[in-house]
Amino acid sequence: QVHLVESGGGWVQPGGSLRLSCSGPKMIFRSSTVAWYRQAPGKQRELVTQIADSGTITYRDSVKDRFFISKDNAKNTVYLQMNNLVPEDTAVYYCWVGGFWGQGIQVTVSP
Repeated sequence: QVHLVESGGGWVQPGGSLRLSCSGPKMIFRSSTVAWYRQAPGKQRELVTQIADSGTITYRDSVKDRFFISKDNAKNTVYLQMNNLVPEDTAVYYCWVGGFWGQGIQVTVSP
């Protein structure tokens, strides 16, 4: 069973920043699409951003120019830098790597 470990979540005021990390086995990071999803209370899980195995990076419109995904293959880790956070970013964030999900981590943005 593949185990992905997420960290970096928590509470932040509007306008603040957080960086999420997701680490796991080398074998699934190699040549795999990596992504971050989020699920707010009462809503469906949605794709936030991904790095395709081709290297193409995409973002949902609401996070463009605020969120940045990156991947460190040497550390088997994918990151999500989140800047200028707004209350609408409050959700449980999940990493997805090569078909496997992280356990989810809470991000709360409030005054």
